[in-house]
Amino acid sequence: YQGNQNYSDTIRLRFYHPLDIDRFRGTIRLDTAYVSSYGPSFPAQNSGQYSAGNTMLTFWGNHPRILPEIGANFGARLIFPFGNNGQWAIGPQVGASFRPKETNAFNLADFSPLARYMYGFDTKNNSLQVNPSQPPLVRNLQLYPTLGFQINPSTQIRFWDENGVIYNSAGGGWFVPLDTMVTHRITKNFLVAVGASKQVVQTYNQYDWSVYGKVSFNF
Repeated sequence: YQGNQNYSDTIRLRFYHPLDIDRFRGTIRLDTAYVSSYGPSFPAQNSGQYSAGNTMLTFWGNHPRILPEIGANFGARLIFPFGNNGQWAIGPQVGASFRPKETNAFNLADFSPLARYMYGFDTKNNSLQVNPSQPPLVRNLQLYPTLGFQINPSTQIRFWDENGVIYNSAGGGWFVPLDTMVTHRITKNFLVAVGASKQVVQTYNQYDWSVYGKVSFNF
């Protein structure tokens, strides 16, 4: 829900593939989406109509000689100027993963913080003259203080896994949500999840609230 009675429904597809380069071990992720936006700010014919959303490529990984004690990982994201995005964007990311070796009082499964800075830029084929409704060029810092807690051997509750904190470095302002997701692994290769996100601080406008579900297959 974007506020002012405006809504967006999104179908997002993700594909993961392992990345092995010498001793560097990581993952490549391809995202694409279809979006339907409707409400007073959108044409009436938009309701029920889906169009291409963001498409992006992300990779990350680690090397056994680079900060293995904190599970450090490094990578980058590239956003393509498809659908409603209207611009290229690229940015580096750095993360870590702390996993308790012993059982703890809070059943903490992991603490996996991640920081990413995205920088948007225009091209001759996607200028304001060609696409006057394109959004402003992205200049933001994305922070994911991801926490996972084990409820039982198959179920976790996770915070700031899907939706993180955003700082708009172009014009100032913060977007700080409370994001919670419950995951349940049905089999070794099949996981389902449901989650919700609600803005707490929004001096940089993103959305008011969001609910989502996920189905994941590993093969």
